[in-house]
Amino acid sequence: MAARKPFLLRLDPATHQALQRWADAELRSLNAQIEFVLRDALRRAGRLPKQDSPPGAESQ
Repeated sequence: MAARKPFLLRLDPATHQALQRWADAELRSLNAQIEFVLRDALRRAGRLPKQDSPPGAESQ
């Protein structure tokens, strides 16, 4: 597994609450949900390096 880089993120309370509700609904931690959303946005924009793509992501 690749090393993780710690990163401080400041969010307004409404955004934090919305992300927390979304994470709870998908049984993820808030950190995992934020990473999921960011990786999905990078993939959709074509900016995610090939080695970082989840298996099968290219076929979607």
